[in-house]
Amino acid sequence: MPDTIKQTEPDRDAAGIARNDADTGVSASVWRYARVRRAAVIIDAANYFSVMQAAMLNAKRRILLIGWDFDTRIHLDNGRRWYERGISGKYPARLGSFFSWLVRNRPDLEIRILKWSFGVFKFIMRGSMWWDLVRWARHRQIDFKFDSAHPTGCSHHQKVAVLDNSLAVCGGIDMTIKRWDTREHLAENADRLLPRGGSYMPWHDASMLMEGEVAEALAELGANRWIRAGGKPLPEIPKPSESLWPEALPCTFENVEVGIARTTAKFRDWNAIREIETLFVEHIARAKKFIYAESQYFASRVIAEAILKRVQQPDCPEIVVVHPAHADGWLEMQAMDHARAELVRTIEEADVNDRFSIWSPVSDTTHIYVHAKIMIVDDEIFRIGSANINNRSLGLDSECDVFIDTAREGNGHAGPAITEIRHSLLAEHLGLEERVMPEMLERHGSMAALIHASITENGRNLIRYIPPELTDMEKTVAESAMLDPENPEDMFEPFARGGLFREGSRLKRVRDRFKRRKLA
Repeated sequence: MPDTIKQTEPDRDAAGIARNDADTGVSASVWRYARVRRAAVIIDAANYFSVMQAAMLNAKRRILLIGWDFDTRIHLDNGRRWYERGISGKYPARLGSFFSWLVRNRPDLEIRILKWSFGVFKFIMRGSMWWDLVRWARHRQIDFKFDSAHPTGCSHHQKVAVLDNSLAVCGGIDMTIKRWDTREHLAENADRLLPRGGSYMPWHDASMLMEGEVAEALAELGANRWIRAGGKPLPEIPKPSESLWPEALPCTFENVEVGIARTTAKFRDWNAIREIETLFVEHIARAKKFIYAESQYFASRVIAEAILKRVQQPDCPEIVVVHPAHADGWLEMQAMDHARAELVRTIEEADVNDRFSIWSPVSDTTHIYVHAKIMIVDDEIFRIGSANINNRSLGLDSECDVFIDTAREGNGHAGPAITEIRHSLLAEHLGLEERVMPEMLERHGSMAALIHASITENGRNLIRYIPPELTDMEKTVAESAMLDPENPEDMFEPFARGGLFREGSRLKRVRDRFKRRKLA
């Protein structure tokens, strides 16, 4: 009999639910560290969907998927594969049909899908997805659950996949609509279509595939989430005798230790977990030369305070944030865009050496939506996950980030790979070849100077964000943090705990000084 993987069982309450206060934790900023035999950073969902289909074809016992959203109507392979030629036509590309095909052809395979409960309302507009759920109901091997185990107003935002407890994904990509795109991010792409027709804007995203002990840790995280959502404890499964790694997929890292950090709001008997918030502050404080980050939002008071502290220091690193021009949706724009304007304006007032900048990618004149959540510090730390730079990701929503730190024993060899990731991302956004990035960065002296020098009239560019002037009402909404609170109990409470610019904070001191100058 093959060895089995036994998940660590934390203390449980009478209902069989794991309690957060049983988590031993490595520190306030890290849940645990785990070894990885190999890992691949996967940029953009055209690559991610095809890699995930290849990996799931190798799974024998369990596929556990946790996400903010799932849509069975998407196609995993739009005819493009980045690491090998094509995929056999005998495997359905449509996600709902693919899962049905898998369980028919893998009698020992179970598929467990956990989706944020609020998304059930979207199903009204997804007629064919209802039919997929009906078809799945005939298969005992497929179990689809909505997760509502969170405070009102919070969401489950983690994007985690675990296959046979040996291969795992953590990042920003959901298996849903409006995600598929290639790294070219063409202004118009015939394959970038919605299920009912119509197109959507270019979309930039990223996740990381990992093989090794980290999969066991993320399997435990997923199993606990499954139980909290009302599912039965997942049984032990045999350790696979063969690797599930997709054939010919190149790895980015080998034999490294990965840290895992989480956010979870306090709910029922589960304590709040704010490891991601603490980790952000630690990484920003540690930077000596530069920080390169990608985020869907820039609205976090805590992270803005940490950045403001650095720009007020003489040894401030260069800080470059790649970010969408606007949030996706009217309510998100009210919650995030106005807060971004006030925070960036305040940071720039103190940034006398112009070390901080935010940029938005475009393809020709078409904006590219940035959904990736990445941070690179001094090419010594690579971090990827589901958490954005906003208050919700640090205190309300469930989040999971992973990171590789070259300062950890045995990780020193990972530095060149982190550099390559940063160069690859900058090259993608600027429409340049990755091979020229080292020389061009050396010539221009900074990422911001390179970005300025690379702007073309039509093509791939990064456009610097300039904070717009807000109306009095927009300023009030932004400063109140009412739509993007830091704690569940502050939901829709204007100026809870003082809002973004609370008394005694760096942000308030700088903003007040700025106001006095304007009035002088």
